[in-house]
Amino acid sequence: MNSMAIEVLTPRYGIAWYPWAVQYFFMIAVSYSALLLTVPGLIFGKKNYQPLAKVALLVTVTCTLVGPVALLADLHQPLRFWHFYANLNTQSWMSIGSLLLPLYLVMVLAYAWLAWRPAMQEQAQEPGWIGKLSGWISMGSWQAPRWMLVLAGLGALAFAFGIMLYTGAEVAILKSRPLWHTNWLPVMFVLTGLVAASGLVVLINRLMTGNDEEINRQGLKVIFVSMALAAIVAALWVSEGITGFSPSVEAAFESLQGNAEWRLVAIYGLAVGIVLTLATIAMLRRPGWMTRAWIAGLLAVHIGWTFRWMVLMEVQTVAKNTSGYYQYAVEAGSSGLLGIVGTFGLWLAALLIIDILVPWKKGLQAGSH
Repeated sequence: MNSMAIEVLTPRYGIAWYPWAVQYFFMIAVSYSALLLTVPGLIFGKKNYQPLAKVALLVTVTCTLVGPVALLADLHQPLRFWHFYANLNTQSWMSIGSLLLPLYLVMVLAYAWLAWRPAMQEQAQEPGWIGKLSGWISMGSWQAPRWMLVLAGLGALAFAFGIMLYTGAEVAILKSRPLWHTNWLPVMFVLTGLVAASGLVVLINRLMTGNDEEINRQGLKVIFVSMALAAIVAALWVSEGITGFSPSVEAAFESLQGNAEWRLVAIYGLAVGIVLTLATIAMLRRPGWMTRAWIAGLLAVHIGWTFRWMVLMEVQTVAKNTSGYYQYAVEAGSSGLLGIVGTFGLWLAALLIIDILVPWKKGLQAGSH
């Protein structure tokens, strides 16, 4: 009897998403998370939360402006974005997102314009080109009623929830990637977004607003609660894999079995999460440590960005159709390190331009009627 050896060849596919995707998912998550932080002070008008709202609104606007730029870059051919509108597909989360994102951007800008407008009207009375520009942007001296600010804020929130849903769903829906295919992933995107946004607010508070202790305290509380909820979600995800309750999570565990690098990643993530949680507890319990809250803020931003890097980039190195892992090294060009640095540089430029032109540190419209 003749024996025959059959060799099955499976192609190795290149990664579909580049670091631009990480930048977009990070920026847009920080954007909608910081928007949530403005709600008590701006929409509800609570005065003790208005200093937090000032900084959070600045974070929201800058990240909302820069996030879509990273998304366009990730299309590889940015000018083809119009294909989404020429070929709408209600069954595609990306197609739905292409409708939500521009509307979210418009509502955020309207919300910020109404909040900053009273201070810009005051600045318009000053001599010089900045005063003239403020007068042009504020569009006259008429007084905007408070309900307009609330309505714009609620509209921005409505689209923000849509952004949360579509950014999580477009990844979690992919059954070919067990590490992505879980209902917990969109929840973790939101929670780690809150961690990063609160951390960035604390950092900007340290650098640009005099290190206000109340802003630090409120930001640290959000970080602590978000980290606690993220720990619960992570524990539920692990339990689904261990018990076999979720075949997808069980398959995700099997795909990483015996991989030392992923084991180190898990240990590192757990360690950093514990350090951040303990640091926030220590700072909240010891008021004298509140001036060092920026350290926790920096760590929080690191966790938010690193989580997205691991989920979006490192998961793509796990082979889908064969055993083993693909090797991925971050290149130095625009699709790699330069793109990462460039995105943060663009965000910093937007931050500084707004800081120069807009008197965002003054009173917001939240108190006016």
